[in-house]
Amino acid sequence: MAFGTLLTLFVACSAVLASPTAVKGFDDDTLAKVKTNLQTIATHSWEIGTELETLTELEWPELSVFHGAIPPPAQLASSHIAADVIAKATASDILSIIVNNISDPTAVGPLIDGDGAVGDPASIGVAVLLTNWTRTDPSDDKFALAAQNQLEYLLTVAPRTDDGAISHRESEVQLWADFVYMAPPFIAYYGAIQGGANGTALLSEAYNQCKLYRQYLRDVSGLWKHIVLGSSQDNNHWGTGNAWAAAGMLRVLETIARSNEADNFRTEQEDLLDWINEILTAAWTYQHVNGTLYNYIDQDTSFADSASTALLGAVSFRLATVNERGHAHIPNAYRALQVIKASVNEGGWLLNTVDPETFDTPSLPGSYSPEGQAFVLLLHAAWRDFEEFSKPK
Repeated sequence: MAFGTLLTLFVACSAVLASPTAVKGFDDDTLAKVKTNLQTIATHSWEIGTELETLTELEWPELSVFHGAIPPPAQLASSHIAADVIAKATASDILSIIVNNISDPTAVGPLIDGDGAVGDPASIGVAVLLTNWTRTDPSDDKFALAAQNQLEYLLTVAPRTDDGAISHRESEVQLWADFVYMAPPFIAYYGAIQGGANGTALLSEAYNQCKLYRQYLRDVSGLWKHIVLGSSQDNNHWGTGNAWAAAGMLRVLETIARSNEADNFRTEQEDLLDWINEILTAAWTYQHVNGTLYNYIDQDTSFADSASTALLGAVSFRLATVNERGHAHIPNAYRALQVIKASVNEGGWLLNTVDPETFDTPSLPGSYSPEGQAFVLLLHAAWRDFEEFSKPK
């Protein structure tokens, strides 16, 4: 073996050994504070949708796409069937939209006001489907109607590119990396539950949306641009945008893998694995010594962002439970966990986040990121499940 190769291997092994693998997740008290804070400040559609997914993965993993088959069990061992998820999914502001859909079943439209976004309201869709699936009154179809109208809006009303990519915005065709977390997981989950030819078509549509978005947003770096097309673009490699994309594709992957159609989507699953892995590989190249990533991942003039660091850490832990290729990112995930633990204050607030509405400035003192709060909990849930997965069988 050449000396240079030997040295490279030594350095690589040293890096792995130096990773803080003894880092543990958060204690129950901190988790409770982070969760309460999230529930207090999550108001926009994508924030509520992310909160619902977070609660599912954290507290009701049996209902998440990372455990068991899809469709999930309609009843769990506990008598409280995902109580807080269902309560949030049927909260008054969302329920009013559902009630309106019942009074006019032809009212195809989003589940909730998306502030001009096509994709964001769909982020609530999986929770609405779960609520419908676990309902105790079989005659209560309001959630099924609401989910159906949301799906029809995405597929038949929302603007698209000429080659079929659904726009993230209502007013013009514009593609945001964020979309991949918001809409494709809902489309895939709907398909997995529905089954049959229509269900298969929806699984294909979810995959194709990921494929198209990657074609438009990925560049030679392996990272994704934030926004393309339309009246304004953001060609920077926004950390949270890359995290949204990787996490969304992972949810689509696992939905397909745990569906009845898994064997018919082998190539698509391999593609999704590759696409998630390429984002993680490219992003962690820029991880700083303390474990953080910068808001614009590859720009030294940017600033540290704990939000994207947390979600990419969560994706890394999750990927390692899905495929052996994910194991390469575990040292990075532990470093991310270490810096995120240091970034949550005594009140349960995640510090050092990007302002999620400006994209390019830090959150102001005294203001916090709803999605950042969610990402802390997603990171903990992913770490917990990875630790359980790694135990000797």
